[in-house]
Amino acid sequence: MDFPTYPSGLRLAGRRVVVVGGGSVAQRRVPQLIAVGADVHVVSPEVTPAIEGLVGSGEITWHQRGFEDADLDGAWYVIAVTDDPAVNERVGELAERQRIFCVRSDDATRGSAWTPAVGRHAGVTVAVLGNREPRRSVALRDEILEALREGRIAAPHHRERSPGVTLVGGGPGDPELISIAGRRAVMEADVVVADRLAPRELLGELPDDVELIDVAKLPRGRSAQQAEINRVIVERALAGKRVVRFKGGDNFVFGRGYEEVIACREAGVPVTVIPGLTSPVAVPAIAGIPVTHRGVTHEFTIVSGHLPPGHPESLVDYSALAQMRGTVVLMMAVENAASIAEALVTGGRKPGTPVAVVCDGTMPTQRTVLATLGTLGASIADERVQPPAIIVVGEVVRVAFPEAFPAPAADG
Repeated sequence: MDFPTYPSGLRLAGRRVVVVGGGSVAQRRVPQLIAVGADVHVVSPEVTPAIEGLVGSGEITWHQRGFEDADLDGAWYVIAVTDDPAVNERVGELAERQRIFCVRSDDATRGSAWTPAVGRHAGVTVAVLGNREPRRSVALRDEILEALREGRIAAPHHRERSPGVTLVGGGPGDPELISIAGRRAVMEADVVVADRLAPRELLGELPDDVELIDVAKLPRGRSAQQAEINRVIVERALAGKRVVRFKGGDNFVFGRGYEEVIACREAGVPVTVIPGLTSPVAVPAIAGIPVTHRGVTHEFTIVSGHLPPGHPESLVDYSALAQMRGTVVLMMAVENAASIAEALVTGGRKPGTPVAVVCDGTMPTQRTVLATLGTLGASIADERVQPPAIIVVGEVVRVAFPEAFPAPAADG
């Protein structure tokens, strides 16, 4: 009779676990064992480079030889993953005698334990056993985890409800590009304070009892608005709420996120950060433009262009920037693009330097306008470019669009 398995959670921290075999199956199993704190011993004449790296970092012990009976002494759990059925059979027999649960990779029916498809979310471990159907187990595990992350399966009264502020970077705009941790934080918040560039579709998925505060409706003026944002997130957190400050891109790349961290710390409010995909790297990538490329550039510089060159409050040295040979990525620079291009040319960049303006990156309206430093201002006007847009300056644009920018003559 084929009895069903009896599920149980093994607490392996500090306990000896033996993995016999060092191939690709072992490579998948060992990191999971390390993650639960097991004392992992790999027995195999050879191991994969990934496993060897874990040996070098001191996370596991490698016995560089064939299996010996004494290897199971003191073991709590054993996994036989060699490509030799006779060795796996010997491991299984010894484990049975010593009452050690054993997983067999070559024939699950001859082992005393099976490895489930495992995932974790918010302190909950999900383990699925699909009656020796690993693909089915993995698919079910992923569906359950996705439902937990999206709030379709929820046990709200058992969640950690500590008040505080979480800064969440939403990425460049497409809601699919927010991190799993970021999405979870947004969906579990009591209050969401959102920028206009935060992925707006996600806001429509918020539960009805979540307070949504639109930053665009706060007092105007950069300083006044930021002071009000700081006040709001601190006030709500001190009132016992879980507050998410939800921004587009990354909070710490021209997002003024650290000002919010400082405000929270000064008020004694716990604050954590979940970074987002930073737009000056992600948007060009999605448009097919690398910000670095072997043999073309060894550096790239991200510049805030919200102030024109020569402005008394500008902190950018455009003459020094122009002398660098790498990629320049301009953010918030549509209005000042012409004067920035002029400053770069004056500083030494060639007027024919390729430029790409990626508008509405990752959104359905995304488009790319090509120009040179010499034509950038006119191209932005002719193409009616409006923010948000990322402007990429440098030879990487030629790499991405060789048909639009033929290789320059030898004399430059």
